[in-house]
Amino acid sequence: MASHLDLEEQEQLAQLKHFWKAWGNLISWVLILVLGTFAAWNGWQYWQRNQASKASALYEEVEKAVQAQDLARVERSIADMKDKFGGTLYAHQAALVAARVLSDKDKAEPARALLAWVAADAPAPALREMARIRLAALQWDTQSADEALKTLAAAFATEMAPLAEDLRGDLLLAKNQNAQAIKAYQQAFKALPEGSEYRRVVQAKLGALGVEVAGLNPEVRP
Repeated sequence: MASHLDLEEQEQLAQLKHFWKAWGNLISWVLILVLGTFAAWNGWQYWQRNQASKASALYEEVEKAVQAQDLARVERSIADMKDKFGGTLYAHQAALVAARVLSDKDKAEPARALLAWVAADAPAPALREMARIRLAALQWDTQSADEALKTLAAAFATEMAPLAEDLRGDLLLAKNQNAQAIKAYQQAFKALPEGSEYRRVVQAKLGALGVEVAGLNPEVRP
């Protein structure tokens, strides 16, 4: 197994990073769509109606800037939103959207800053945890696996834990800590819904490391 991994190590690391660059955006967008109604409702409760209306209008401005791929406008809009409505779910949701387009356009530093802000201050735990996962993936791509592992160090809620464990496995594998990577992948595999596409991806990673899975109980081949 060791020689097999040595021969394909660089290719595997590149594939893992590309996986998180592709899937990370998809995961973020799915979460953003799911939380859209939740954010609007809680934003209305958290602020007076007129404040929520203004926050909603600024969120739409961020979305329009993202759709237009106007990075200067994205940065201006999100800065304005943070300044005026920084405590709302709207602002943190908008920051996730802005961070995605900024990272896609090779503006890693402002993207990391936005993700770190959401991870630290967002009112909704799901937003904080998604920001941590996206931040760790970006740190791996632009800084180091060690920085990314620090970002993932704190515990995650049940819903986000498998995503975090899968990324943790990728990071540990990049550091040649294969035994720890296997444990992380196993945790991710067991927590993901049976039959899901993401679960099959994690199963493939375990298979590449010489690990077979049976139901919810992966077992290492003798």
